[in-house]
Amino acid sequence: MRENFHSEMRYLRTNKTFLFLLPVRLLGDKISTSRSFTCHSCLLEDKAAQSLLNKMIHTSLVNTTNQVEVLQRDPNSPLYSVKTFEELRLKDKLLKGVYDMGFNRPSKIQENALPMMLAEPPQNLIAQSQSGTGKTAAFVLAMLSHVDPTNKWAQCLCIAPTYELALQTGKVIEQMGKFYPEVKLAYAIRGNKLDRGAKLQEQIVIGTPGTVLDWCSKLKIINPKKISVFVLDEADVMIATQGHQDQSIRIQRMLPKECQMLLFSATFEDSVWKFAERVVPDPNIIKLKREEETLDTIKQYYVLCSDKEEKFTALCNIYGAITIAQAMIFCHTRRTAGWLAAELTKEGHVVALLSGEMTVEQRAAIIERFREGKEKVLVTTNVCSRGIDVEQVSVVINFDLPMDKYGNADNETYLHRIGRTGRFGKRGLAVNMIDSKHSMNILNQIEEHFNKKINKLDTDDLDEIEKISN
Repeated sequence: MRENFHSEMRYLRTNKTFLFLLPVRLLGDKISTSRSFTCHSCLLEDKAAQSLLNKMIHTSLVNTTNQVEVLQRDPNSPLYSVKTFEELRLKDKLLKGVYDMGFNRPSKIQENALPMMLAEPPQNLIAQSQSGTGKTAAFVLAMLSHVDPTNKWAQCLCIAPTYELALQTGKVIEQMGKFYPEVKLAYAIRGNKLDRGAKLQEQIVIGTPGTVLDWCSKLKIINPKKISVFVLDEADVMIATQGHQDQSIRIQRMLPKECQMLLFSATFEDSVWKFAERVVPDPNIIKLKREEETLDTIKQYYVLCSDKEEKFTALCNIYGAITIAQAMIFCHTRRTAGWLAAELTKEGHVVALLSGEMTVEQRAAIIERFREGKEKVLVTTNVCSRGIDVEQVSVVINFDLPMDKYGNADNETYLHRIGRTGRFGKRGLAVNMIDSKHSMNILNQIEEHFNKKINKLDTDDLDEIEKISN
């Protein structure tokens, strides 16, 4: 398996040159997804792409009330946390870089993680946090703080699961180190070919596991015994990618015992924990508890239809009867999503279409426009069921109910989908379109799983539709 999935992807851009408004024809641009991979590979690619998308769309810190849980390696040592960056006694050049990036005070995870990362002697850390929590800025600040700019060799090593994620982290290093020009950054990624034994003068190296391993062992470009900080980012994506887990462990084994090990992951299934424990000895552990998605603030209904045309009519009736700020409509296939978006456009709706065949940059640009309210309806496949917080979304329509590969209800996806509404303490509305015995069976499975009754809605009765919006 190659290191990266998006071999056609150019250097990441966050501008908004990509715009897909309907009626839409997908342009003959390079697309990020090759369907020649096996299903397993596609799933891995989706995981890496979703992680990259989350990094790109979270351009500022997420306002979170989530609790931070800290498990110290030595429970008897005092637990330090900071409320300002000044308390960390950073170099002035770094403090200037932090403020220039728009960080006014540490985020919740930074309050606890930064004192551990900057401690003397160094402390190892395993941290769980999602995109938008400031964890990338935290470990970048740690690397920049530990570098001795007078030494012209690799001192800090950061590995990421894909080429694109490595570039995204590299961008943060460049931004934060803007006023610290003595510290240089090298990218150990495909296409950056160096000769065997070449002397690397950059103090920080960011790259993908395969290339980093080659630079450490085969090509002798990095002397692993001189590395003082090792960062492993996106561990959950890393271990899902064939070969990366073994490569990461091989790199870690070359490093000196006193090297500081920092590992980050958005999720911590058992497999991630086992991997983390192999890579990071005697760690401190920080968890940012996830905001629990709940159905309590969401009114759920279903509509009986005979085919997709009837579903479309029902959808138009709902739109005609109630005021909708913004809506997200989920479809099972790209073909259905494209057809529905075109039909809605004919009816005069301003519609955006999001699907898995688009590059991550294109998806990020469309989500940003939807956030800004430039389109009122977002028609999408599953690529958009997680991580997108748009305060104005008041209605979620499941044009097709989510299914797993066996044709059963995908309860987790259902929760993520309708969790796009009813956020920020507001009440939300979810409507499920049912067009067969099979889809009715899936709805029943969802009701049973969440122990919540989903009521029938007659979309021919405008008074009834109006009542559900109150």
